[in-house]
Amino acid sequence: MSVITLTTDFGVGSPYIASIKGVILSINPAVTIVDITHDIPSQDIRAGAIVLDDVTSRFPGGTIHVAVIDPGVGTDRKILYAKIGQQCYVLPDNGLLSRLMRQAPPERVICLNNSEYWLPDVSQTFHGRDIMAPVAAHLSLGIDPKLLGDSIDKIDLDDLEWPDVNITSRRIEGEVIEIDSFGNLITNIKSPMLTGKPTDERVCVVCSIYETWGIFSAYANRPRGTFIALVDSANRLELAVVGDSAAERLGIEVGMPVIVAWE
Repeated sequence: MSVITLTTDFGVGSPYIASIKGVILSINPAVTIVDITHDIPSQDIRAGAIVLDDVTSRFPGGTIHVAVIDPGVGTDRKILYAKIGQQCYVLPDNGLLSRLMRQAPPERVICLNNSEYWLPDVSQTFHGRDIMAPVAAHLSLGIDPKLLGDSIDKIDLDDLEWPDVNITSRRIEGEVIEIDSFGNLITNIKSPMLTGKPTDERVCVVCSIYETWGIFSAYANRPRGTFIALVDSANRLELAVVGDSAAERLGIEVGMPVIVAWE
């Protein structure tokens, strides 16, 4: 069974999504199409890169992941096929691969410059439909990726800078990198950074002017309306308001600093 996933900033219900699916199914009617999300904030490449890093490794080997967050559509930016681990990606060269490449280098990267596998008429404003979708569909039928274009070196790919986490014996400094659909604040502080340190009431977690004591294992460990720190399903430190949106209630945005400190 061939699987193609879609990650876009089109918005749920957009007819652009149906257009991409129609192209894919016209070439390979038997393929399974999975929507990862179409709710990436408009043109937010960083948010798209985080989703690809968090989600795509959960799919069966050989899955083809199409990501269309493409503010440079119609320019001379490249469109890529990349294989990282057991997963395959079709997406613009704008940093969407940058977090994945920090986990493992691509085994192969190809610039999609062979128009034989595109639609005959290519719009300058919709390469997701006219180039990425048909290429993904042909890949799902088993064509050799070498036929798609020229191989390129991974060092030539567009990259994004990601904030570092500063760690000392009694303090970790990170920041909010994502706000999930519940309004929870996802940080770049990973659970291994907390290993060997106490997570009880002796640890204080601060974001903006708000602080909470202790790192808990479940939202239900604290009363409704409580500001709480816990480790999420991706093993990152998360800040939440139990039963509410921390982002809306506290006015916290991506990029705000987060400090974990021990007494």
